Amino acid sequence: MKGEGFVRRLGFALQGLRHTVVTERSFRVHLVAAAGVLAVLLITRPAPVWWAVLGLAVGFVLMAELFNTALETLADHLHPERHPVVGAAKDIAAAAVLVASGAAAVAGLAFAVDWLGG
Repeated sequence: MKGEGFVRRLGFALQGLRHTVVTERSFRVHLVAAAGVLAVLLITRPAPVWWAVLGLAVGFVLMAELFNTALETLADHLHPERHPVVGAAKDIAAAAVLVASGAAAVAGLAFAVDWLGG
C-alpha cells in the first residue's frame, strides 16, 4: 500500500469498511445507533459544539469497532484454534469498544440534560 496514490488507498479503506459492514453485526448495530444520533441532531438542531461532541463520540465508537474487527480478523487467521493469549487480545479489543460506547453514552446523556434544560 505504500507509494500508492490517494484514490487507490481510499479504495482499500472503503473495501475494509464494506467488509466490516457485511461481516460484523455489531458494526451494523452501531451504524443504526449513529443514524439515530444524526436524526436527533437534525430534529433538535443544537449548538455546533454538540454536533462536534456527538460526532466525535460516534466516530470513536465506530473506529473502536473497526480496530476490534481488524484485530479479530488477523488473530483468527494467524491462530485459528483457541488460545488464551489470542482470546485475551480479542477481549481487550472488545473492551475498547465498550469503553468508547460508554463514553458516547455519557456524551449523549449530557446532551439530553442540556437540551431538556437541566
